[in-house]
Amino acid sequence: MNLIKRLRLLLPAVIVLGIVCNGCARKRADVVFINGAIYTMDEDMQWAGSLSVTGNLITGVYEAPDGALRDAGSGTRVIDLNGAFVTPGFIDAHVHFNRAGELINDANLMTVSADEDLRAEIARVTDIVGANEWITGGLWGAYEDWELGASASASRRAERWRPSRNIIDDITPDNPCFLNNFDYSMFLANTLALEAADLIDKVLPGMETDQNGNATGLIYRGSPAIAQIREVVKPKSEERLLNENRAALRALAESGVTEIHDIATPAQTERFIKLQLNGELTARVWLRPDLSRASEMKEAGFTMGDHPVTKQPDPFLRYGAFKGYIDGIMGTHGALFFEPYDDQPDNYGHYRPHTSNDPDLLVPDMDKMYNLIKIGYEAGFVSNVHAIGDKGVSLMLDTYERLMEDLGKPLDGFRVIHAQVVRPEDFPRFQQLNVIAEVNPYHISDDMRWMEERIGYERCRGAYAFKSLLDNGAMLSFGSDWPGTSAAEYLVHPRASIHAAVNRTTLTHEPEGGWFPEEKISVKEALRAYTVNNAFAAFDGDTRGMIRKGMLADIAVSDLNLIDCDPREILHMNILLTMVDGKIVFENL
Repeated sequence: MNLIKRLRLLLPAVIVLGIVCNGCARKRADVVFINGAIYTMDEDMQWAGSLSVTGNLITGVYEAPDGALRDAGSGTRVIDLNGAFVTPGFIDAHVHFNRAGELINDANLMTVSADEDLRAEIARVTDIVGANEWITGGLWGAYEDWELGASASASRRAERWRPSRNIIDDITPDNPCFLNNFDYSMFLANTLALEAADLIDKVLPGMETDQNGNATGLIYRGSPAIAQIREVVKPKSEERLLNENRAALRALAESGVTEIHDIATPAQTERFIKLQLNGELTARVWLRPDLSRASEMKEAGFTMGDHPVTKQPDPFLRYGAFKGYIDGIMGTHGALFFEPYDDQPDNYGHYRPHTSNDPDLLVPDMDKMYNLIKIGYEAGFVSNVHAIGDKGVSLMLDTYERLMEDLGKPLDGFRVIHAQVVRPEDFPRFQQLNVIAEVNPYHISDDMRWMEERIGYERCRGAYAFKSLLDNGAMLSFGSDWPGTSAAEYLVHPRASIHAAVNRTTLTHEPEGGWFPEEKISVKEALRAYTVNNAFAAFDGDTRGMIRKGMLADIAVSDLNLIDCDPREILHMNILLTMVDGKIVFENL
């Protein structure tokens, strides 16, 4: 029986069983947590000392540190938290899951710009992938100008690092390697890769040579050698891709993340289905298909909340909003602005007015964007659209305003993704349109390396302006954007984003006092954006996002009380335990 047929038979039974069990009157809890500092996010009782979990539900929340013991029986596990800090499980509203595991199990060269670091990372990967597997990608040099965590005051290198195959040949006797730098202007092939492409004794245009005329393995953009090597690259096996998924799921569990809103591809959706069937899906997934699929999904009869196989509501794996794009990113000068970039006076950014599957256009086609959003809405889907530059954000708000006027009612669940640079006159529009600002706080810590150079001091006042958004009544939704772009690595652990939103500094606490410190927000506001707000944004505010009796048991335990600690200590926070749906998926108590 194939996978799809098995799922169609199995999942409805699992869902029904869960409903039946949730309705059972169970006398004793499966797990009780005592002696904790439990920050519930519930306004009716913000702090608790203990809680009970029965099945997949929170069945008791008590002010007293030992109050939950009344729910314990002979088979109950009692966990003494010894004062550890407890919150609802973190919900990450913006993840590119299909690439996250790749940067764990495959080459991650973003911070590499020296021979010894390249050797160390490739050696690590060869121990993971096995013999005869290709090692690809890497994105070396993304932090060559400024080290990870450095501010824009750091000095830049005079010339680019240029690797050669002799650096890694001896440690890759069984693994062809075809690596690239962060902007795809340079590629590195080891000897096995050159041999596989019949290039070991040839030098094509764009291939660098040594003093003896032999290929060094370094290849420049535009060389015909690149296509020749790509033709022979062995694609990753399905098991290797699943192993990358498993590595990413472990990283989520170790970070206290219990749910992700994923920028879903069809292939990755299939892997989520396999992992769920195997009992390996340890985080909830709210899938966000590309907006270009609106008509396809409507014709297939899918609506928001449906499982991708059964078309039934599923609390673990279900379709969420459509993800669209209006512009590019700051890292590549692609975000769309009303005025040109300071360091590229002829560049205003690029339109991407409907979907990632279409090429960038110089002339916007906002009617196509609007029509796709409308088709999605008719199928029961809301849309969440990427907009980074101030013009991109403004145009997206215009589009949502048009939709609201056509529908004749307020919008619910629609988001502007990133909302990275906002004009003063556009801050109030989020509340006026009831549009959620889905933001990525860690971008502050990383992007400040070059933000002022690109758009100048005055426009930077509206960059990552979370306090201004809150003061104007907007709802904030936090996401990590894990694992990042080709120009930057974004960290999935919530401490990185909370630190950035609260302190507005790099990982090394620069600049002193914070970058545009007037836009700092409180830890409580940051936690709310990572829990309650994200549950609400996925139309799940009645089942998760808080620690309250009757809510699903998605819980994160950490070693640092974020409410009471010095904000500079936030980056020292570690997760001690993660519970998803009443099951402990990570524990280091």
